[in-house]
Amino acid sequence: MEKGGESGVLAPVPIVLLRSWWGTRAASRDEKDLSWKREQSGERSGGEPRAARPAPEPPGGGLRARGAVRAAPQRDAKSLSCLPRHAGFPLECQALHRMKTGHSSRMPEESSPKRSPQNIPYKDLPHIINADGQHLFCRYWKPATAARALVFIAHGAGEHCGRYDDLAQRLTELNLFVFAHDHVGHGQSEGDRMVVSDFHVFIRDSLQHIDLMKKDHPGLPVFILGHSMGGAISILTASERLGDFSGMVLISPLVVASPEVATPIKVFAAKVLNLVLPNLSLGSIDPNAVSRNKKEMESYTSDPLVYHGGMKVSFVIQLMNAIARIERALPKLTLPVLVLHGSSDKLCDIRGSHILMDTVQSQDKTLKVYEEAYHALHKELPEVTTSVFTEILTWVGQKVSAAGETSHT
Repeated sequence: MEKGGESGVLAPVPIVLLRSWWGTRAASRDEKDLSWKREQSGERSGGEPRAARPAPEPPGGGLRARGAVRAAPQRDAKSLSCLPRHAGFPLECQALHRMKTGHSSRMPEESSPKRSPQNIPYKDLPHIINADGQHLFCRYWKPATAARALVFIAHGAGEHCGRYDDLAQRLTELNLFVFAHDHVGHGQSEGDRMVVSDFHVFIRDSLQHIDLMKKDHPGLPVFILGHSMGGAISILTASERLGDFSGMVLISPLVVASPEVATPIKVFAAKVLNLVLPNLSLGSIDPNAVSRNKKEMESYTSDPLVYHGGMKVSFVIQLMNAIARIERALPKLTLPVLVLHGSSDKLCDIRGSHILMDTVQSQDKTLKVYEEAYHALHKELPEVTTSVFTEILTWVGQKVSAAGETSHT
């Protein structure tokens, strides 16, 4: 995870702010209840009688709020037929899901197609549509000859999958089909920037994309590679499909929270703030902590697809939830694991990689520490990045060969 580069101190919320917020909610609720009672008794706001008319529903939706079902409107064939093939589940299910969640079941007309945050029509971009109807921008690196395996890359917080082009290109030299997408709220995908309703959305979308590729390329072994927050996504994705992956590569993974940031007081303050000010910024990512390579640092700071704003309280809470889930998931893992981490990483604590090595039940697990290296090892000083690429290519190549031999026996 590319955490905020600032101090990260969360000031406690004044009690008076909480009282004011609660009092405002209570007053608003009382006003709505009074208005509804007047409607029921046939009075106008000034006390005058009103002509009888059907009683409206009480605040909160009346019976519907308690689970009454409203008849779904009819949908014509056109509203279903214009969804792309790679939507992940039957078209009828997508339309029904959007009706249940309040999203329109009708896709935009050709004259006004859905557009990326960069204002590019998604019909002109490779993409999938997730279970929430959001468009996720995708990248595919296809080998020159028949693919020997599939490799899914999960990028880190605030960045995008295009930053893995160099590594993906090298992997295709091993005849591996590499694919990735920008997570919700990142890069060229839909969603408010670095906002997610639940961290599991990232895992769900990753599994959807992986399943689509497995369907198009049946029988190939599948590997998952994640950096930073993408490491957390990879761990949780693999834990949901035990036995589905032939190996996992983690670069500076998010496994534990920094002890300086996640003190009990700060954690409590973050949870309170998430109730009242979920969009409050806690500080932006410090580019100086990403890499020692000045050229890469400048590339990072000038990249328009990288989110350079502050990390919101609500997103920090989701990262904390993910860390709690990882603690429960690690003992379940038995797949081969390669972990690479810099000893001077200030964004993802290297203690997490040591804990991972001690906890996972894998018989084939390797941790390589790069002394004095920072967070993005694949964007580090040339000698470090070259070594990292060699380690990954050698390790994955061996596992692909082993998986191929197993499939032929």
